[in-house]
Amino acid sequence: MADKKIKDKDLSYDELVAKRNKLKKEYMDLRFKMVISHVDNPMQKRTMRHEIARLNTFIQQKKPVEHVAKTAESKK
Repeated sequence: MADKKIKDKDLSYDELVAKRNKLKKEYMDLRFKMVISHVDNPMQKRTMRHEIARLNTFIQQKKPVEHVAKTAESKK
């Protein structure tokens, strides 16, 4: 588990966003599958939510400076 965190921390901003979007899609598919039929590991839903939250944290830490400057200007 620790190795995965280190690897995710080393990813670029765009790679993190792409990985988060992929996980969100998988999470939605899993939720749909849980409603429709039986899922072997119901705890997978919780771990996916935690992974998405962890990726969101890394994304916030690596948010490009240009993006931050644009949002600050638009709030004025």
